[in-house]
Amino acid sequence: MPEGRIGVIGGSGLYELEGLADVRWEEVRTPFGDPSDAYCIGRLGAREIVFLPRHGRKHRLLPSELNYRANVYGLKALGVEWVISMSAVGSMREGIAPLDLVVVDQFYDHTRRRVSSFFGEGIGAHVGMADPVCPDLAGRLYRAALATGARVHPRGTYICIEGPQFSSKAESEIYRVWGVDVIGMTNMPEAKLAREAELCYATVALVTDYDVWHESEAAVSVEAVIGNLMKNVATAKEVIRRVVPEIASPRTCPCPHLLKNAIITPADAFPPAARKRLDLLIGKYFPAPRPARPRAAGGRKGTRRRG
Repeated sequence: MPEGRIGVIGGSGLYELEGLADVRWEEVRTPFGDPSDAYCIGRLGAREIVFLPRHGRKHRLLPSELNYRANVYGLKALGVEWVISMSAVGSMREGIAPLDLVVVDQFYDHTRRRVSSFFGEGIGAHVGMADPVCPDLAGRLYRAALATGARVHPRGTYICIEGPQFSSKAESEIYRVWGVDVIGMTNMPEAKLAREAELCYATVALVTDYDVWHESEAAVSVEAVIGNLMKNVATAKEVIRRVVPEIASPRTCPCPHLLKNAIITPADAFPPAARKRLDLLIGKYFPAPRPARPRAAGGRKGTRRRG
């Protein structure tokens, strides 16, 4: 069986990776609507990588406009097993400076309007989020990031806000009291959906600014974010180049089996439309029933024919 693909969600520049061969773009239609863009599929050495520009090419979509379910479902449909999320963030700690990298290990979802599950409409499931990232993939990303020479933090809590506005100073100070380390607008519900899809998911947060809490730094602006993000793109590409050869099957982490005991609705109660919509995710646990075989012509079954 061919090795699973490696997915990368991030900025549009990431798929312009040196050494990426056999590049093509593929559109995917999903039961949850259209993803942010077509998927860029290419080969780096012996491995196939699938890139998704999170906001679409030319950054057309705001964080709250992203179809997170379609984005993650599309990766799953393309045979992706690992998902690397590259995300621009602000720092909420003095010790995490712009241009640092943080391999996130926890999330706080502070969004309000986003659909955060594939389930519902007749099929209920509750996937654990105590440890929201794949430990194996996160560890490999940390080692790959260190090898680039960048300053890397091995863990951190990411608070995801609705946006698209940046925080007020009062909000920023409250978030700091809550104990978060970085702030962004895109990794939720992306991380939740990746777990429901049984994908190995981990985030490399690319620090662009100090949000608005830092007294000696200018308030966060689009210009500052873009400037530092461009500086981080080269590092992000190098992390991807280094980590890809280190990712291999079989997956020995818990991620491939997260739905095994999470679905609480009995299979005989699944609405047909919901079963069909979720078959890519739940089919290995609940195979779709085979259609009934047509009854042969002739006398009714179980009756005796008179002579």
